[in-house]
Amino acid sequence: MTWPLADLLPHAGDMILLDAIDDWDEESIVAQARVAGDRLFALPDGSWPVWLGIELMAQAVAAYAGLRAKNSGGQVQLGFLLGTRKFDCNVTHFPVDSLLCIWARRSLEDDNGMGVFECGIDADNIEVRARLNVFRPVDPDSFTKEVAP
Repeated sequence: MTWPLADLLPHAGDMILLDAIDDWDEESIVAQARVAGDRLFALPDGSWPVWLGIELMAQAVAAYAGLRAKNSGGQVQLGFLLGTRKFDCNVTHFPVDSLLCIWARRSLEDDNGMGVFECGIDADNIEVRARLNVFRPVDPDSFTKEVAP
């Protein structure tokens, strides 16, 4: 079964930067995004800053988690990007109209919700690689609710 991206990601509206899921399995996901000048975060020339690659990869990881949850009859849950390691990139921006292939492969996930994903973005003359550290708490509400003083 397939779901709209809005049903897989804890994002809304313009914050959803992915355009489609191409493939996924229990260990990985492949998604795509087209660089467009009329989208959120676009630079004046229509390109996207390269740092947006971290968010694109994080959204691929979130979509992966959403697909796993939906496939097992569960609900999409809030997760957190803790950081990235070994961010390597051969460009300074993503050119307008580029079709980006974003992939993520789970390399570690524990019962407490901690995970590590090897990720990448590929397109014509573009190669980005990073390792994302993520956290999906058992009770995400405990992290987002204010406690009265």
